[in-house]
Amino acid sequence: VQLQASGGGLVQAGGSLRLSCAASGRTFSRCVMGWFRQAPGKEREFVAGISWPGGSTYYADSAKGRFTISRDNAKNTVYLQMSSLKPDDAAVYYCAAAPLFQRVVVTTDLYDYWGQGTQVTVSS
Repeated sequence: VQLQASGGGLVQAGGSLRLSCAASGRTFSRCVMGWFRQAPGKEREFVAGISWPGGSTYYADSAKGRFTISRDNAKNTVYLQMSSLKPDDAAVYYCAAAPLFQRVVVTTDLYDYWGQGTQVTVSS
């Protein structure tokens, strides 16, 4: 699975962005998909994940109520809709795939495939 993340940019606090992650490969629909982020000087952290086949979702506390992860298996794409953005949300956002799991997993070492990252900057 190859992943290509896009949609990052500069947004004012309180604004919204939608990140997309396009996947290649026949196994996309059979992968848990996750979004992670990494701010300068910090470890990469889990943001949101979506299972297969049912599409159950799971969020970090920091994302609950503000972010929504979804997937379109027909388009081999996973999305992260982010709203009410805060300066603390600024980071490089990565999508990742975990083909060995059906339920969402939250640690980076369980994801086998990673996109290149897309920068999100939030101005106060």
